[in-house]
Amino acid sequence: MLSGFGEEAQRKLQQATVLLVGAGGLGCPALQYLVAAGTGTVVVVDFDTIDISNLQRQVIYNTNDLGKPKAETAAIKMRALNPEVTVVSLHQKLSNSNALGLVRNADLVLDCSDNFATRYLLSDACSICAKPYLYGAVLRYEGQAGVFNVRANNKTVVTYRHLFPTPPDPLTVLSCNEAGVLGTVAGIIGTIQGTEAIKLITGIGQTLAGRVLNYNALQNAFYTFEVNESPQKENYPKNESEFLTFDYDWYCGYSADEISAEEFRLRLTDPELFIVDVREKNELPLVNEFKHINLPMSELEKNAVQLPVNRQIVLFCNSGQRSMKALKLLKQKNASFRLQSLRGGITGFLKHG
Repeated sequence: MLSGFGEEAQRKLQQATVLLVGAGGLGCPALQYLVAAGTGTVVVVDFDTIDISNLQRQVIYNTNDLGKPKAETAAIKMRALNPEVTVVSLHQKLSNSNALGLVRNADLVLDCSDNFATRYLLSDACSICAKPYLYGAVLRYEGQAGVFNVRANNKTVVTYRHLFPTPPDPLTVLSCNEAGVLGTVAGIIGTIQGTEAIKLITGIGQTLAGRVLNYNALQNAFYTFEVNESPQKENYPKNESEFLTFDYDWYCGYSADEISAEEFRLRLTDPELFIVDVREKNELPLVNEFKHINLPMSELEKNAVQLPVNRQIVLFCNSGQRSMKALKLLKQKNASFRLQSLRGGITGFLKHG
């Protein structure tokens, strides 16, 4: 019944395969509308589990879903929404080894992830496989969405790397868990990503190809800007063999000084381990899972004398960002310290415990 859409566009949707990476604040609304619209196959990739802090923006989940894998839970709910759509769930982390295969089997890719390493990895995979890459990001009261690897008006095809030629310093990048996000902003941007996917699949309207739409909720302002081709100063993978060996964590500045939650958990019985909470006093969540001392970041420099030089020191905060800053500060204070920062912070440790 929709003028300009009709049966032909509906048939194109029914025959399409969409890869959606990240079943979180952006992925939930995009997924709902793609499935409700009758997109033939949607492949959902997410390695995370559902936490109570997710529920203010990841609205397809509820309190009965806490602790469950996001990809599998989202797929179950979407099959109930539209049983005629095939929803494939992959509870796994996107990596160099699986990205190209997943991208090649899709008609287009929605990047609903929340970190730069995954965005660069997925964007490069889309470039190598010549697939449209639909980008979205949110933080606090703002969000943006764009379409890359698609030619528009005979202009040069631009990629995510033309928008961000180099990754930012990871210590300057706040996550939604640390800085917060208004849930409705994630809903708006995710819905825009879903809309752009439908437009690309069906051929209706003018897409955001080569452009980025920015939304500011506090000012109720939308504006769009074009992304121009820019010189690529950084080395990046341009073919499959280079892609398979490219270290995106290193490229985006994730440090070898970090220790993963899994390795940290295995080493908790090591008497050589000296664990330090660099959060402010009484900051939540309280930690009772292991012995540690509290040296707040604001007092760390003057209290560094309390730290041993003959033991392995692991620093932690909520997300891993303040502890990395603390690590750099302490290294400058005393090069003899053996230091590591807990990647993902205590939030990641408790979530995946």
